[in-house]
Amino acid sequence: MIGPEVGDVVPNSLSDDPWDEMARAAQAAANAADAEAALREIVRAALRITGDGAAHLRPGALQPGERHFHVSGVFMVSPDETSHLLIAEWGFPAEQHRLHYPLDTGHPGWVWKNQQALILENTDQHADFVQILKTARMGSALYAPMLWQGKFIGQLLTAAQARNTYAPPDLVRLQALAGMAAAAFMAKDGPGQLARIWREARS
Repeated sequence: MIGPEVGDVVPNSLSDDPWDEMARAAQAAANAADAEAALREIVRAALRITGDGAAHLRPGALQPGERHFHVSGVFMVSPDETSHLLIAEWGFPAEQHRLHYPLDTGHPGWVWKNQQALILENTDQHADFVQILKTARMGSALYAPMLWQGKFIGQLLTAAQARNTYAPPDLVRLQALAGMAAAAFMAKDGPGQLARIWREARS
């Protein structure tokens, strides 16, 4: 699993008091060595300030065989503008590191096309939900576009296996983080780093 460093435990939820974590993430992103490291700080914050940490305890939230877990990451538009490219991920299996797929795929494709944030409180209610995480279908998900001077450059996402983990206030928080992510990415020569990552991902 691509995840936190040893000893870095992401709590179930800090959604009742997110501001300290947002301030930490903003400064950590500003101090980061490169664009992807900055985005990792934003991803960590997304995991910490969105979602109901008790959602998995409700009847029907998890089906038999499912378990309580979250994932998060950033899908950047590839330099040739053909694909979404996963970077700065947390919780995805190692074999999906540098995952890429066509821009119009599933709900990330909808976010790209419409340049709008999206919440799927219960993915069971969306027959067109496309499973991107290789190891499991997620039950609840948030997507927030990263826009830079009016151009869509990527999107921040977080998802949980438990249905109804996320509510509309979580989407607002993710949108704030997405704006922070876009600024940090551009400030640290994100396009240059992304071009190198894209070449390596296809080699």
